[in-house]
Amino acid sequence: MSAAAWAGLPDHVGWGTVVLLLLAALVAGWVDAVVGGGGLVQLPALLIALGPGTAAVHSLATNKIASICGTSTSAVTYYRRVHPDLRTALPMAAAALVGALAGAGLALVLPSAAIRPVVVVALAVVLVYTVRRPGLGAVTALRHSGRRHHATAGAIGLVIGVYDGAVGPGTGSFLVFALVSLVGYAFVEASAKAKIANVATNLGALVVFVPQGVVLWKLGLLMGAANVVGGYLGARTAVARGARFVRVVFIVVSSVLLLRLTYDVLRP
Repeated sequence: MSAAAWAGLPDHVGWGTVVLLLLAALVAGWVDAVVGGGGLVQLPALLIALGPGTAAVHSLATNKIASICGTSTSAVTYYRRVHPDLRTALPMAAAALVGALAGAGLALVLPSAAIRPVVVVALAVVLVYTVRRPGLGAVTALRHSGRRHHATAGAIGLVIGVYDGAVGPGTGSFLVFALVSLVGYAFVEASAKAKIANVATNLGALVVFVPQGVVLWKLGLLMGAANVVGGYLGARTAVARGARFVRVVFIVVSSVLLLRLTYDVLRP
C-alpha cells in the first residue's frame, strides 16, 4: 500500500518522503528541547513534503500533534533534572493556552498563501537573533520580582501563544529568548519553563484544529513518536552540555530551510 493511500496524504507523497519527515521530527524534537525552534525544522518539512496543493492548515495541525508529543517528553525530563519554579511556569502556561486558542482560530481563516511568508520571516528573525547573541542567558539575573515578574511571564505566554496557534514555528525559541531577555533567566532555566508553556500552546491549538478535521492523524502520530525520542535526548543534552554545540546545528539547519522556503515563496 502506498503512503498516500495509507495515511490520506497527497498522491505524490511516497514512503521515502515519510521517512524523511520522521527524521525531521526526530531532529526537531532534539533541537526544540535544547534551544527551542524545533518547529522551524518540522513545519517547513511538512509544508515542503505535502506541497502547495495541500492547505497549509493541514501541515499546521499535523505539526501540533507531533510537537505536543515531544514537548511533553522534554518538559517532564526538564522538570526532573532542573526543577523549574512552577509558580512562574504554570500561570505562564495558562496564558499561553488562551493565546493559542485565539491564534488557532485565526489560522483557520488565514489563506494558505499567507503561511509560507510568515514562516520565512520567523526563520529569518530567529536566525539573526541567534547569530547576534552568542552569550545570551549565561546566568540568571531576574529583572523583576513579585507581581511584575509574573505579569511579564504571563504576557510572554499570551502573546507567543497567539503566534503559536496561528503560525507555530520558532515558538520554543521565542519563549526562551523572551524569558532570557525580558525576565532574566539563564538559558537552561528558561528552556525548562518554555517547554511547559509550549505544551500548553500545542494543546490549545489542537483544541481548535481537531474538531475541524484538519489533522493527518497517522502521519502526525508517527512523527510524534520520533519527536518523543528527539525531545528526550535533547533535554538530556541541554542539561549535560548546554547550548553551544546545538546553537551551531540550529543555525545551519535554519539557514538551509530559510533558503529553501524563500525559494518556494518567490518562485512563480
